[in-house]
This record gives sequence, C-alpha cells and structure tokens, in this order.
Amino acid sequence: MPIALVLLLVLGGVAAAQPQSESSHPLIGNSNWLSPYVPTPMRVAEKMLELAEVNSSDVVYDLGSGDGRIVILAAQKFGARAMGVELDEKLVRESSARIAALGLGKRANVIRADMFATDLRPATVVTIYQLGVVNQRLRPQLERQLRSGTRVITLDFPIPGWQPVKVVHLESENGVANTLYEYVSPQPARGVTGPGMR
Repeated sequence: MPIALVLLLVLGGVAAAQPQSESSHPLIGNSNWLSPYVPTPMRVAEKMLELAEVNSSDVVYDLGSGDGRIVILAAQKFGARAMGVELDEKLVRESSARIAALGLGKRANVIRADMFATDLRPATVVTIYQLGVVNQRLRPQLERQLRSGTRVITLDFPIPGWQPVKVVHLESENGVANTLYEYVSPQPARGVTGPGMR
C-alpha cells in the first residue's frame, strides 16, 4: 500500500476519533505513530488516577507505560497494585530501575510486552494515552477481557464507539489543555447509546 495512502488512513482515523484541532498535539507527526513516547504530565497522571477513584484494592494497568510514572504513582500514592505494559526496552529498564529504587517492587511492575497481546483480565483500572486509531484497535480486546465495573481512563483521545461516563477538561502544569475520558465496563451494545454503568 502506498505510504501516502497509509498516512491518509491513519490521520483520517485520528481526525474522526478526535474532532478538535490536533495539529499541535504531541502524538501527531511522530514517525512512530502507533506508540510514540510522550510522557503524561504529572498533574494529569494524578488526575487520571483520581478520576478512576483508585485505591489499595485496585489493580491498575497502564498501556504504553513509558517511563512508568502512572505505575509508580498508582502504587506509591494510591496504594494500588500496578502493571505497566511497554514495548520500548530502554524505557522498561529505566522504569523498572526506578520502581526498585523506590522500594515499590511488591506493588509495581513494568513488563516489555505488546499491549495487544497482553491479558488485561486482572485489571480493575486501565489507563491509556494513545491515538484514537490505537484506542479503536484496543476496543475489542477491552470488551472481551475487562470485568464488569473496570474503569478505563483515556487521555486526549476517546475510544471510538464507547460512551464516557465522565469527560474532564484540565490544564497540565505546562499550561497545555488536556481532556480525560472515563469509561466503565461493560459498554452498551454497539449501536446503542446511553451512559456506561458505575
């Protein structure tokens, strides 16, 4: 398939999933569009976990965990068990070293794995900072594997076809506008609109 057509399909899918202007969004224009490394601002990461009402009984999965900040925050501040799924070997090593240095090894872990091939069934909370096209690809996996009541929080890009129970607009510490989408599993049957369940 010609590269120009691939780019058109990718960017077209993103535009359909997120109608607001994205030309300046840090995930747009990265050559590794599927899973570019853009750290979630700390204030936003904390708000994602607060929105999900994470506590010590939760198991948090962060898909594309980058430097492990959400995993570490979930374990350190919220007392949850947390698992990061990251493909970049260097980021896995760095985040694992930080988890060890902080003494969080019993509650936090980062694995080098493909998020599309990861078993998400243990999760009670899933956090995602991916493009809309990636969220769309994740959707069937989330629908198959997530238990009833599992909270899913996405940053800036919604899950196409899902109905959020809450949408929160906030500014990062750098003054960048962000949007959080909260979903709860199971979602309504496709083609049926309505609020998720809580």
